[in-house]
Amino acid sequence: MRRLPPPLSLLAAFTARLKRGRCRGWTCVLTTPGRLLGLALTMAIALGLAMGCAGPLRAQAQDPAASSAAESPLSLGSYDVAPVRILGVPAISVAAPVLRQGEAIPDAQQRAGVIEGNLSLLYEPHGLCTPGEGFAEAVLEVIVLRGPEAQRLCSGNPWALLGRPGDLRVVARQDPQGNLALLAELKGRPEPLPLLSVTEADAQLHGLSRPVLAERWRQILQRRLRHARRTEQPDQIELRLRFTLLAAALLAASAYGSFQLWSWLRRRLRRHLDLAPSGRVPTDRRLLLSQWLLRGLFVLILAQLVAMVAFVVSSVPGRIPLAVTLLLQPLFILGKVVELGLLALALRLLARFVLHQWSSNLSVPPDQRARRQQRHRNLLQASQRLIDLACVLLLVVLVLVDIPGVRQLTAGAWLAGGALLGGLAIAFQGLLRDAVAGLAALLDDHYAIGDVVELNGLQGEVVDVGLLVTELRGADQRVVLFTNSSAQQLVNHTKIRSGIEVLIPLAEQPPQLERAMAVVAAECEAFAADPRWSPQLLAPPWLRGVKRVSPGVIELSVMLTTRTGRQWEAQRTLLQRLVVALQRAEVVLACSAAC
Repeated sequence: MRRLPPPLSLLAAFTARLKRGRCRGWTCVLTTPGRLLGLALTMAIALGLAMGCAGPLRAQAQDPAASSAAESPLSLGSYDVAPVRILGVPAISVAAPVLRQGEAIPDAQQRAGVIEGNLSLLYEPHGLCTPGEGFAEAVLEVIVLRGPEAQRLCSGNPWALLGRPGDLRVVARQDPQGNLALLAELKGRPEPLPLLSVTEADAQLHGLSRPVLAERWRQILQRRLRHARRTEQPDQIELRLRFTLLAAALLAASAYGSFQLWSWLRRRLRRHLDLAPSGRVPTDRRLLLSQWLLRGLFVLILAQLVAMVAFVVSSVPGRIPLAVTLLLQPLFILGKVVELGLLALALRLLARFVLHQWSSNLSVPPDQRARRQQRHRNLLQASQRLIDLACVLLLVVLVLVDIPGVRQLTAGAWLAGGALLGGLAIAFQGLLRDAVAGLAALLDDHYAIGDVVELNGLQGEVVDVGLLVTELRGADQRVVLFTNSSAQQLVNHTKIRSGIEVLIPLAEQPPQLERAMAVVAAECEAFAADPRWSPQLLAPPWLRGVKRVSPGVIELSVMLTTRTGRQWEAQRTLLQRLVVALQRAEVVLACSAAC
């Protein structure tokens, strides 16, 4: 019997304990669904480790002869491969041996670039001049020297390589040293143009002899180059431009019609929503169908615009692959949106599950469970926002990476991008500071949604804790927004428990102070025994005695300790009872004496 590796044996033992129900601690999550989830997670980890261990085992079981053959410079694994493109479409693939220490052999990518440059000379005009130099040459040759156009370096055909498609013929020749090369013979040009050499690495890669591979490449290149020369003819360029303009005009007209239909449908839907009763969202099937039709038209308009851009790009010779990529880009983006949406949904469910286990922990004292429930709602909202933000940023990165040319950026370009991001971070350091302060407020439990706080002298209920700002709603229903980093002084009136001081102003009449304190104490006891208010009180009202004595006023202090957010209602009720009781006992309040 084969013995399992140590990680797999530990996981097998853990799984057995989990099945028997003897696993204890946080790994079992204290619930049957948690055990099932832990079992599934364990099986997934075990499968991953088994696959990871199987790779080295298979690698060790390979034949030593095969390993030595893999290190041979003539084996397939010792070559670097790169495609050679004509008009952007791959035609052949060339190989180059992997560089060894001390060797200076160009790699396959460099070799393919040189070959593509040689091939482009046969169908694409190459200018070596700036626009100013081209204009100066044209003025000199046309007005002063009146020389032939074919001999102009900037606007002519100085190398005599361009012409009709049938003027080109690709041949294979072998020099005295035994090198086999492909050359382009052109009508009117005495010497052929060398294109590429067929190396032993190319022959080994394709599994053919060098002459057979040279003949195959000769046919491919001749056919492709003649087609490329045909596409560069003036009549073909004019035909392509006409077709492109016609297709772009049709797409623009259809996009305009779709936009007009979208606008009309949106106005009609808005009228229906305005006529609906206040506070109710219509659920008519026709309205729901109109909403889905609006979304479909929006997507159709974007697709038509992308198709129009793709048609314009395809009119440029050699840009058809780029046009096809642009056409397929919306589908690629849609696929990434679906994948990241599923990932966000899974992360949201995981965050909900973890926070639910955290909030329902039985080891938390009873007086802090309500606070945990309140923080659970706040952290759940913040985690969902962070997950959505991370997925959106990841989607932006994946879309940017798929843009043609981005992956080919050099290290200097990436460093320049990093420097740009650093500059943006400095420019928007206020937003970053607000985001960090918001995370600190959430993690340190400064306040949560539903708390009544006093922030920078303004009091209100926290209705939203964003990544950058906190929203308060005052008693007059006005909304106040604070940046998270601007909270200099914070008073939380509803964290875990609430309390408030009740002040009773008495007139300065010495015989009534003892009678007033006895009345207040009796009313506090009656208030604590009231079945309506006793569940809301965490402690009986505490008569603290005389707090302040001023000319004409003696203030008695009573401290109320209530459940979260019930202190103001309890204060108003207790004050009402105290005023009635004091008036019944003929105790004069300070305002009555002043009056």
